[in-house]
Amino acid sequence: MMTADEPDFDAEGEAEQTAPVWAVFGDLMAGVLGAFVLILIGVLFTQMDLVASLQAEMHKRQAEESRRMALEKALAIPLRSGRVTLDNGRIGISGSVLFALNADELRPDGRQLLESLVPPLKVYLGERDEMLMVSGFTDNSPVQPGNPRFADNLELSARRAVTVTRALIEQGMPPDRVFSAAFGEQQPVASNADEPGRALNRRVEMAPVPKVTRSGP
Repeated sequence: MMTADEPDFDAEGEAEQTAPVWAVFGDLMAGVLGAFVLILIGVLFTQMDLVASLQAEMHKRQAEESRRMALEKALAIPLRSGRVTLDNGRIGISGSVLFALNADELRPDGRQLLESLVPPLKVYLGERDEMLMVSGFTDNSPVQPGNPRFADNLELSARRAVTVTRALIEQGMPPDRVFSAAFGEQQPVASNADEPGRALNRRVEMAPVPKVTRSGP
């Protein structure tokens, strides 16, 4: 029988057992809270990156749209003539407008058309410090047999691109603002299975591109 002066060993034992349980529970809750905070921070950073990416893409699209509208405004008169097209920043001219079949000499009408393009393009390129890439394309029909001037379609497209480039320079385009490229029968815009499609593929395109800058010696 326990007297009043004797210690309550059962109560002390329970207290000693309860204390570690609460300590473990506290550590567990602290760990859960820490994990939750880390997850929350990760979600916040992911959302911030997503917002930044969306803003960058929106600014890029706005810049492209502004660029397209400026180019369309600069070429308003040639575009109304129907002999020039503008698609995604690329100025297209049918090959038949500029050249006879399997030839690289400019037609008189083609030279006049290029002359009308120089003034607005000079202003556009100068305002944005850009260059003009002149690209030549052909259909997939082989160069006519017996034609000693061109080895293949790639050479034909290159000669036409150079001819257009030189004509632009002669009409006042600064030489450091324009250069030529040749693609031959690659990158068609229509099927080569019929003549209407082949006619569309025989073309010259001009596209403003960023000016190349060099650093170092």
